[in-house]
Amino acid sequence: MSPRTEFDVDFDDTVAVVTGASGALGSAVVDRFRTAGATVCAVDIVAPDDEDSLLDPDSGVQFYEADLTDEDDVERLVSTIVDDHDRIDHLCNIAGTWRGGDPIEDTDLEAFELLMNINLKTAFLASKHALPHLQETSGSIVSVSARSSLEGGEGDGPYRITKAGIRLLTETLAAENRGTVRANCVMPSVIDTPMNREMMPDADHDSWVKPAEIADMFAVLCSDGAAVTSGASVPVYGEA
Repeated sequence: MSPRTEFDVDFDDTVAVVTGASGALGSAVVDRFRTAGATVCAVDIVAPDDEDSLLDPDSGVQFYEADLTDEDDVERLVSTIVDDHDRIDHLCNIAGTWRGGDPIEDTDLEAFELLMNINLKTAFLASKHALPHLQETSGSIVSVSARSSLEGGEGDGPYRITKAGIRLLTETLAAENRGTVRANCVMPSVIDTPMNREMMPDADHDSWVKPAEIADMFAVLCSDGAAVTSGASVPVYGEA
């Protein structure tokens, strides 16, 4: 894969909300939008424990703790962000998790509900409550689906189901907000994160996509350069 090169995106005077901000992809998106000049509201259920984290008020990033599976907490979060910054221009729905599992007949309801809550409910609630403010700014939403959501498969059915839901949520948001709010999603294959390397130590890590490369696509989809694009599910597979 060719070396990544920086490109210019201007998000000055805009406010970006990034959920799942403490994770590998979330922190990369926080960094990308901060570098582009946005005021970044970094959201997660737990604060990052890295002292050098980009989630630092002095860097132009403000951290907000919230349980995105709790509608009252999401409503409070969005209200607080708007009170603090007067607007929302970009919503990056990154909160999520992966779980393998058993065949459907052996899958515990608790395991299914965990994935539904963390992967799909969080994006639904964040989008629902941010939308009135995004409509005022003609803003954008970018969420995270997955390549595996394109078909059924063995071993991680509930995960695939929730990520397919993200694609349909994206298409619905785009259709319902045509001409006001743009909604798109990205579909990673395997992201090069410490957790994935630990889980798959013998894989070809060089073929995996770096979080910063996916963060670039978030920036593109939220930029004026993608003004005519809404309802898209964008592959970000790299060579994986």
